[in-house]
Amino acid sequence: MKAGFISLGCAKNLVDTEVMLGILMAHGIELTSNPAKADILIVNTCAFIQSAKEESITTILNMADYKESGKCRSLIVAGCLGQRYAKLLLEELPEADAILGTGAWHRIMEAVEETLKGRRLIIDGDGDIIYDAKTPRITTTPKYTAYLKIAEGCNNRCAFCAIPLIRGRYRSRTIEDICEEARRLVEDGVKEINLIAQDTTNYGHDLYGAPSLARLLRELVKIEKLQWVRVLYCYPKFFTDELIDTIASEPKICKYVDLPLQHADNGLLKAMRRPDTCEEVEALLGKIRDRIHGVSIRTTFIVGFPGETEEQFRTLCDFVQRQRFDKVGVFTYSREEDTPAYDLPDQVSEEVMQERYHELMSIQSKISEGRNQELEGRVLDVLIEGRDEEQENITGGRSYREAPEVDGQVYVEGDADSQPGDIIKVKVLQGFTYDIVGEKINETGSN
Repeated sequence: MKAGFISLGCAKNLVDTEVMLGILMAHGIELTSNPAKADILIVNTCAFIQSAKEESITTILNMADYKESGKCRSLIVAGCLGQRYAKLLLEELPEADAILGTGAWHRIMEAVEETLKGRRLIIDGDGDIIYDAKTPRITTTPKYTAYLKIAEGCNNRCAFCAIPLIRGRYRSRTIEDICEEARRLVEDGVKEINLIAQDTTNYGHDLYGAPSLARLLRELVKIEKLQWVRVLYCYPKFFTDELIDTIASEPKICKYVDLPLQHADNGLLKAMRRPDTCEEVEALLGKIRDRIHGVSIRTTFIVGFPGETEEQFRTLCDFVQRQRFDKVGVFTYSREEDTPAYDLPDQVSEEVMQERYHELMSIQSKISEGRNQELEGRVLDVLIEGRDEEQENITGGRSYREAPEVDGQVYVEGDADSQPGDIIKVKVLQGFTYDIVGEKINETGSN
């Protein structure tokens, strides 16, 4: 029996996929990257915003074609879309044989066995479950890098977001369990671990009575062969002074702060049910920049939230120009049913949202280019990820300033020898909007 997987959406979803892969392999099922050869096809879906839901449906239908053109006998829909719309999917998509909720990954073999018997079923997610270090897992990222999920669910109730409805309450793994998994990943060759959760700065509050991300980080950096630890999805509310000092003082922790802010107008932040004011955020940003030398800050914003006026949008633009973030992601508001914002008055038109999206991205592109140009002449450690197919002496990789998949690349000239997973010294020659070009510095210090 062979199984094929497609994982959509965020890195948190990818970890769920990797855990299901591990369970299947532990039960003797082979994995294949060719859907035409798979007896079982599993689509781990995303339902965060409308475009993600549309991509999920399209992918399910594409995989359903292999019931005719391939060997597929079981098509399983897992993840967020399955959790949110289970009954509707089973009714409207006769091609789907099973719907598996987000907290039902541990029952993947039950879904496989039942569907191969010809039964169609829904397996609801368990709102309390989270995988641990003993759970089988097959990483699908390159050997030198991995995601490590430190918590599941979310206690924030942002007006635009359906994640708490899909993923359940916030629940942390223990520090000991996380470190056990991290040690195993490092033994398997991982050099960079990227910590993920829906809200990483809230880590440990449920277990230890206080935010404990700094405490976790201090334990992880003790792992001898681990070289980089990166923290993603940090929310401002629990970004403590202790966390700032820990990031600043530990060489293994990437000086990279991923801080989703969503907006900068206080009236709109309140409507979004965000707990921070613009003034509080600016004070936090000031502390981070003052105390973490060379920090790279990434954030995300939503334009077109219901009621957003032109004046409020201008406040956001002014904020972005003032703060000069290294990297910014911009999303147009997606109206999600069962969220508080769904029924708000003054929904913004798609045309206006697109105009604001492009204007804000244009503002940020100039800032990003300037920030990268400021790096010219600096020497950075770069994790090599691949080689240019046409020019063999050019490699590509990432420094501490670039997270996997979401940020740009560092292109390295004069590098004929480095292999994926190597960390080398690179002198920055030129900065562009998203990418950086540099040259390798050899061990003697010359170019």
